[in-house]
Amino acid sequence: MGLAMRALQANSVLEIGPFCNPVLIGEHVSYFDILDHNGLISRAKATGYPIKHVPNINFVSPVGDLSIINQEYDAVLSSHCIEHQPDLINHLQAVSRLLRDDGRYFLIIPDKRYCFDAGIDVSNLAEVVAAHVEKRKVHSLTSVIEHLALTTHNEPARHWIGDSFDEDFETKLLNRVKQAVALWEGSDGAYIDVHAWQFTPSSFQEIVRHLGALGYTDLVVEEAHEPTGTNEFTAVLRKPSKGLG
Repeated sequence: MGLAMRALQANSVLEIGPFCNPVLIGEHVSYFDILDHNGLISRAKATGYPIKHVPNINFVSPVGDLSIINQEYDAVLSSHCIEHQPDLINHLQAVSRLLRDDGRYFLIIPDKRYCFDAGIDVSNLAEVVAAHVEKRKVHSLTSVIEHLALTTHNEPARHWIGDSFDEDFETKLLNRVKQAVALWEGSDGAYIDVHAWQFTPSSFQEIVRHLGALGYTDLVVEEAHEPTGTNEFTAVLRKPSKGLG
């Protein structure tokens, strides 16, 4: 059974960041995003995406603050969302607060080996903890440089055969670094939307396991699957019932 179908079996579900193409559709599904319905339509039109499936958004926070939601769910799902969180630990803690005991967090996550993040190192525990201790609300200069200068094409088939870099990658690299620094300096502390984290199924499992051992999250990895021919993997985190592992 697919991830979406499994999530939809829950009595109540929240999808984070559906934009114009929600993964889940149903009367028992709620949506959270940084823009309301009309705002998402405007963004979709501006970026050339279809607007047919833009959902009505139940909870809106321009800064992505999940604490505005005042109810609990049996399941939460996000697709290509977790890698954008400046403070990964804060995100996991916020999702945990939304889940009932024994609830699941269903995730669809880019696999850095087979997407445009192929040239960027896998994220490590030190970076994740530092972002939380610093109470990071926007992305670091490092993340902006990586996203704008070190990313490559997003063709999974090419990545799977080891063809991860275009011929002009090296020749454009230095100029891209300069542009990234200029963008970050000119942002005056405003949010720039980039990937903060790069994962593989095994690295994601390891980071969540370490965060649990450190007391930063009570969510545990129930499963994480290796992809086949695609640029994303799926994972499921579980919130244990009180007193249980």
